Amino acid sequence: MAQVVMVTGVSRDAGARCARRLADDPSIGTVLGVDVVPPRAELGRVRFVRADIRNPVIAKVIAAEDVDTVVHTGVVATPGSAGGRSSMKEINVIGTMQLLAACQKASGVAKLVVKSSTTVYGAGPRDPAMFTEEMAPRAIHQTGLSKDAVEVEGYVRGFARRRPDVCVTTLRMANWIGPKTDSPMTRYFGLPVVPTIFGYDARLQFLHEDDGVEAIHHATVNDLPGTFNLAGDGVLALSQAIRRLGRPTLRLPPFTAASSAAAVRRARLADFSPDQITFLTYGRVVDTTRMRSTFGFEPQYTTAEAFAEFRRALGPGAASQVASLLTSGLGALRG
Repeated sequence: MAQVVMVTGVSRDAGARCARRLADDPSIGTVLGVDVVPPRAELGRVRFVRADIRNPVIAKVIAAEDVDTVVHTGVVATPGSAGGRSSMKEINVIGTMQLLAACQKASGVAKLVVKSSTTVYGAGPRDPAMFTEEMAPRAIHQTGLSKDAVEVEGYVRGFARRRPDVCVTTLRMANWIGPKTDSPMTRYFGLPVVPTIFGYDARLQFLHEDDGVEAIHHATVNDLPGTFNLAGDGVLALSQAIRRLGRPTLRLPPFTAASSAAAVRRARLADFSPDQITFLTYGRVVDTTRMRSTFGFEPQYTTAEAFAEFRRALGPGAASQVASLLTSGLGALRG
């Protein structure tokens, strides 16, 4: 019997792309795209259902459509895109809780795929060279996506214990990057003057957007329970990445980073949060051995190749505008 797949978060590009990829697979019967607002992008064969996963009514959608596979891509990465930090937490944490409660009641649900993030490991000065899936974060999660991701994964593990008959796959993905990805990270690298933290050179990994979509598809059509780190091969230092962009940097003392990030955020050039600043200070690298040996997936792009694809798609920007904003933020703090 062909799968009936429900994909959450299809109003955002990542969710829409994953839903379209699944709908293009002839072995999958029906793909439902769920969100509170219609997607901007064309969904092709995907049938859109307007529903809020924060509302218990999502259980009726699962039951009415005989959904057997749920793909949860609805975790929001930034407060700006959600209407504020409180809304972001409500969508991420409360939404996931309600979705899992609906899945628990639905006896027909046999598979759950969760798009998580390597942000669950946090970022800090005492981090190991590479995080494996068994390692706990060294830094305390206090705000933002890191905190939400930890809570979401905690609820997912609880669901897996209560419904051992369901194949649960959690994908801890490195930052997506590529020509079509619009995220805090791509906007940061898109700034014509790129701010960095003086004295630090973060180690970075990326996952090409096409590899991210293919990994979701791979987890959906195969039974691969467990938690997996996903990233392209290799590591880029932040300084290397900026040099490859051919853009100037503005080195900021650590104590000015928050105010300068706020200036960029107010100008709506990039949506920086405290955990993103920490990541760009210390970086984060994950071990992907299990991705190959157990999950059976090989990204088509290395970290460097994914970044090169993104770089080729970048256009010129107003360097003087960004430099002025960052400098004014720094000057205000000094004053």
